[in-house]
Amino acid sequence: MSLDSIKQPIAAALDTFEVRFREAVRSNVPLLNKITWYIVQRKGKQVRPMLVLLSAKMFGPIGEGSYTAASLIELIHTATLVHDDVVDDANERRGFFSINALWKNKIAVLVGDFLLSQALLMSVKNKQYRMLEIINSAVREMAEGELMQMEKARRLDIKEEVYFEIIRQKTASLIAAACCAGAVSTADGDEAIEQKMWLFGEKTGMAFQIRDDLFDFGDDDVGKPLGIDIKEKKMTLPLIYALSHAERSERRRIINIVKNESDQVEKVAEVILFVRNSGGLDYAREAMYRYRQQAFDILDTIPDSPARQSMRDLLIFVTERKR
Repeated sequence: MSLDSIKQPIAAALDTFEVRFREAVRSNVPLLNKITWYIVQRKGKQVRPMLVLLSAKMFGPIGEGSYTAASLIELIHTATLVHDDVVDDANERRGFFSINALWKNKIAVLVGDFLLSQALLMSVKNKQYRMLEIINSAVREMAEGELMQMEKARRLDIKEEVYFEIIRQKTASLIAAACCAGAVSTADGDEAIEQKMWLFGEKTGMAFQIRDDLFDFGDDDVGKPLGIDIKEKKMTLPLIYALSHAERSERRRIINIVKNESDQVEKVAEVILFVRNSGGLDYAREAMYRYRQQAFDILDTIPDSPARQSMRDLLIFVTERKR
């Protein structure tokens, strides 16, 4: 299964979206245009716009509202990536230099602000007030989730339920907003469909993030160094499980490495080996597949169509991807 085959029901719509998104990031400031061009040229798999357009297609014909929704989500997603790289002091994004690495933090923050403001202006200009409400709710949750993770990282005392709440806010909320906003654009104000698609997106986002966390303990090249979450003192599900099933002395040793020695490659490798040997990866995979099945169950309540089949295939793709 390839992304090209998954895109088939919305291929023409994605091409139109590309044009609309380039227009949305255009500015009269030459420096800003140079930076946004750099961003557009290095776009990722476009999973979120695909989620928006497939969600729209499942309930009606894709129209102007759908393109607005896809552009809003991509603007917000891009803005948060730019800001995240500043927060994390990251020099790379998807194998390329980050905005802050090339143009420094001050400019990167302002570029992120510009993208956020463009999203707000676009929604108001197109009188998409319900979409604005949906997306703003997601942005608030993303900020709260990031701050909660930072707070817990200081003490490394994250329990499993707290981890799930963090990833629900940090990652799943925007994916939920993408699916919900897409449905809003074609579902004629059907609140039941809105709620269903938000929940579907949330379950998909949870599975997506757990898959991302698993990469940190594997050998796949996913555009970030192996063990980066450990270096950043992020408590992910495989590590949380491993620590909860370790002897007290081993637990203290591993926590000490994460707290005080995570800048040493060999020490990070110790933590990775500890997690692998503990069954933490298998446990996290089971959780990922559980969330994926819950998303499938919601999808099965929607009438069958090529768009629904592509949505199912996309969910499989993001949870089985190798990078």
